[in-house]
Amino acid sequence: MFPEHRELISQLKTTDRYFSNLFDKHNELDQKIKNIEARIQPGTPEEIDVLKKEKLLLKDQVYAVLKKAAAA
Repeated sequence: MFPEHRELISQLKTTDRYFSNLFDKHNELDQKIKNIEARIQPGTPEEIDVLKKEKLLLKDQVYAVLKKAAAA
């Protein structure tokens, strides 16, 4: 996610608890979606849709923090 901001992401993960939590939640949802799609974990297509929407919202929030930090 956002390879062009790799260094900033690394920095924020260690210095910004809010960013770190957003980033971790996004990655957890991503893994959960992959597990459901691979049938490692139970879930319905509807649940996957809800999880993907949550993940997208988190990604938008992560990006907003990145943009703000990059402008500072």
